[in-house]
Amino acid sequence: MKAHSQALLPGAMLGVLGGGQLGRMFAHAATQMGYRVTVLDPAVRGPAAEVATRHLCYSYDDPKGLEELAGSCDAVTTEFENVPAHSLRYLQQHTRVSPPPAAVEIAQSRIREKNFFKQNSVPTNHFYLLTSDADIDDGFAQMSGKAVIKTTQLGYDGKGQRVCNSAAEARQAFKEFGSVECLLEDFVPFDLEVSVVLARDIHGNTEVFPVVENQHSNGILDVCIVPARVSATVSDTAKNIACKLANALEYVGVLAVEMFVSGDTLLVNEIAPRPHNSGHYTLDATDHSQFDQQVRTLCGLQAAKITQQQPAVMLNVLGDLVLDEKFSWEILCSESDSHLHVYGKEEARSGRKMAHVNFLGNDVDDILRRVVTIKGQFPEVY
Repeated sequence: MKAHSQALLPGAMLGVLGGGQLGRMFAHAATQMGYRVTVLDPAVRGPAAEVATRHLCYSYDDPKGLEELAGSCDAVTTEFENVPAHSLRYLQQHTRVSPPPAAVEIAQSRIREKNFFKQNSVPTNHFYLLTSDADIDDGFAQMSGKAVIKTTQLGYDGKGQRVCNSAAEARQAFKEFGSVECLLEDFVPFDLEVSVVLARDIHGNTEVFPVVENQHSNGILDVCIVPARVSATVSDTAKNIACKLANALEYVGVLAVEMFVSGDTLLVNEIAPRPHNSGHYTLDATDHSQFDQQVRTLCGLQAAKITQQQPAVMLNVLGDLVLDEKFSWEILCSESDSHLHVYGKEEARSGRKMAHVNFLGNDVDDILRRVVTIKGQFPEVY
């Protein structure tokens, strides 16, 4: 692995694995700062390729594509955690890579992730690995009476997971998931979910964004409220836990940590080694966005100091809303302090993230009421 101690300055070519909206917003931030961007993505067209300097249309493990990316880019990052870890390791031999492949590999497996939390004394809910149907009775007996079964690989936005009230329900879900390796987790009766997004640079300096309160619908993030409506104790504890994880991972880049809050107790649910949906408010409400930080940390620059300029509420815009017959983009951008970010996806589908809107104001409860009013215009969707 090459050592990369010198900072990359504007004019350098940065690579990103993945052509979705996170890659697109990374490319926007990078090009605004004077960098050029190459996207490696197997799709012929996509959100990131549309705004990048160059598009390499290869699969994420194609030797030719990886060789070309490594040879033409001064540094490479990823927009999602399910890129093959061996691809990142190959790239790391030839150019600067952030986040570290080892951290991505941990996040790719729920069991590796949970074991990492346990090894580093990070609070999380009780879990049990299911490798066959024979494990289910013993595993469920260790739960508190209700559990969540999750595939250990490739789950996101509520996919590959189900709440179970009995071993029989867990057995049925295990079968429907294809009898692949699963994790059984004790159900947490939490008050709310929060997330912490941070940036850690090559020198170990860490800058933490304000704690975000997350609300979901059908397993997909719906609304983010910033700052989260939690006590100072909970906020500080959440930030400390996130920083502890970043240090344990020897992380460089932008990291998101999702946690359940029950009273003053926090339990880590999962990590994302990349910018996160819950950090999209930073595009308008903080002086540096999570994508600015992704560029800076990738290039060996110091993570920037963070100040939240205004309270914010982010609303995810899914295909369900776009497909509603009463929908118009004008509804989402008619207010002077709303900021619409459209992802450039060609086709709207149910559950597909198409855009988000950041609503700013002086008080999060007032902003949230405005968002609820907008959502109320679409009773078939919300």
